[in-house]
Formats: sequence, structure tokens, C-alpha cells
Amino acid sequence: MQDNKFKVLLLGDVCGQAGCRALFFNLKGIIKKKKVDLVIINGENSAEGFGIVPKTVEQLIQSGGDVITTGNHVWQKPEGLQCLKDTPSVLRPANYPEGAPGHGFIIIEKAGVKAAVINLEGREGMSNLDCPFTSAVEIIKKIKKDKSVNIIIIDFHAESTIEKEALALYLDGQVSLVAGTHTHVQTADEKILPKGTGYITDLGMTGPEDSVIGSDKNIAVQRFLTQMPLKMEMAETLLMINGVFAEIDTETGKTISIERIYEKV
Repeated sequence: MQDNKFKVLLLGDVCGQAGCRALFFNLKGIIKKKKVDLVIINGENSAEGFGIVPKTVEQLIQSGGDVITTGNHVWQKPEGLQCLKDTPSVLRPANYPEGAPGHGFIIIEKAGVKAAVINLEGREGMSNLDCPFTSAVEIIKKIKKDKSVNIIIIDFHAESTIEKEALALYLDGQVSLVAGTHTHVQTADEKILPKGTGYITDLGMTGPEDSVIGSDKNIAVQRFLTQMPLKMEMAETLLMINGVFAEIDTETGKTISIERIYEKV
């Protein structure tokens, strides 16, 4: 960390072994180049495109990930429950009802700075979970009991652009950064909101570039043409890494700068 700037890298949905491979060979170089203090990776699709397993968690952490967020596919594979149990840095959306396995936020110290990471899931076009807006407020209250935590980052795993933008504006000034995940398509709307919260609607995807959100494009097209339930398979093409890099003021918790990461690897 330099000049009270806490540097954060958030990477979008990692798809299968291709996405894991892209990070294994390239993430540490990005971290070094950008002098990143904290790396947050959405890994809910890291296991064959759907779900998360101990092997992929280990790969993402070895590649340089500090916190692994997820979303609606975290339950896709039974091993996902083991990940939530065994690895505190693996999060599931915090607004699942009470009794759901795992936890939805973490306070982590990096480069001498404490930062909180919250994982939330949207409801529009998805499951009818607890309200992400009220859940966020309650969690922020808990986090702010620790007066040494000024930086709060949210991965909002949601389908709806409206819901993502609304949550960010609702929390503007209360959190440092709100980054959307889930759609696998990087949006070009990175910005700093009026009260200092950084925002992007979707980080995008880390995995096969020439694909349909990571899957083999020919199979995807045939599914639409035939309406048959063909099994989707991960594409084998050149890879890309999508996300954002942000600088956050350690005193105010406000975002100073935010830029998209889009690298072909």
C-alpha cells in the first residue's frame, strides 16, 4: 500500500479449468504490475462451469486470490458445502435465509489495512431470497462496530441491471465499492458515484473468450435452434481475464479511481 491508497482487484466469474488456468499463469503478473493489495475473485463457475469444489478453491488461492465470492451456483456441486465449511475466505451470498451453510461476509487484513468483503445475490430473475438491500444495511452495521474498518466492498451477484444500479445508489457513501457479477459480460459503466462509492454493473468473465458466456458456441447455438436440452461444455479457445482495478482511500473508504481490466491471455 502506498500514499493511503488501498489497491483492490476484483475479477469476474471464473469459468471452468480454462478460467483457473488463465489466472494461474497470469494473475500474479497483474498483481505485481498494479501493486495490488487485495484480490477478490468470483469462483462460482470454476468447477466445470457450474459450482465450486476444493480443487478450484485451492487453484484460485494459489494464483493469488484472497477472497473467493460466489452466487446462485455455489450449491451446484455437493463439494461446494465443504468449501464453505473449510475455507473462511470462500463466501456465499449473505442474504440466504438463516440456517444456510457458510457465511456472507469477511473482514480481512492486507498490507496493514482491514477491509470487509460482502457477497450478496439479487432477486430479480433469480431466487426469492432475503432482501439484499436490508441485508446489506444490517451487515454494514455489524462491520462498522470495528472502528478500524473503513473499506467495504460488495460483490452483488445479480441478473438485473436495475437492481444492481439501485443497490449501489442506495449504499453510495456507506461502502467503498459495489461490483456486479453473474452475467459474464463486462459492462462499460465503471464510475465513482456522487458520495464516493465505486461501481460497475458487471465485472465480466474470466475464461474462454470465443464462447457463449464461457460455453462452446456451437452447442449454445444448437440449443436455441433445436430447443433440445443439449449438455453445455466449456469452450476451448483463447482466454481472457475480466474485472476492475480500484484505488480506495484508507481514511475515508471512498474510491479514488476505478478502471476495467480486460486482458487476452
